[in-house]
Amino acid sequence: MMKWTIRNIDELPAAAKEFISQIGNKRVFALRGEMGAGKTTFIKSVCEALGVKDVINSPTFAIVNEYRSENDAPIYHFDFYRIRKIEEAFDFGYEEYIYSDAICFIEWPELIEELLPQDCTNVHIDIQNDGARIIHFDD
Repeated sequence: MMKWTIRNIDELPAAAKEFISQIGNKRVFALRGEMGAGKTTFIKSVCEALGVKDVINSPTFAIVNEYRSENDAPIYHFDFYRIRKIEEAFDFGYEEYIYSDAICFIEWPELIEELLPQDCTNVHIDIQNDGARIIHFDD
């Protein structure tokens, strides 16, 4: 298991770079954590480490944002928080993104659990009593 403890936001860039160095060929990441855990903030840091120059924010209303890495590869960032029925994921063609071989970050994957690919990597962000965040995933 890969695991990082983030005590303040200044530690995120180093954790993001380490995360990238550890993901290998993994492409789809389901970020799991309670509201305010830092899922979007972690995704932003990883995207910046991948060379994304665009504004990186949560696609809460758009459901999906597309960014471009420094080598022009697409990166997709989903936020399914506002999904009320799983059919809504079909309506915008989620499978074209998820099965595109691009890196995909998914916030609130619990709402589309049965649509996640088998090789999806679960990334957990846990809030500690002192406010630190533990970010971990099984490799």
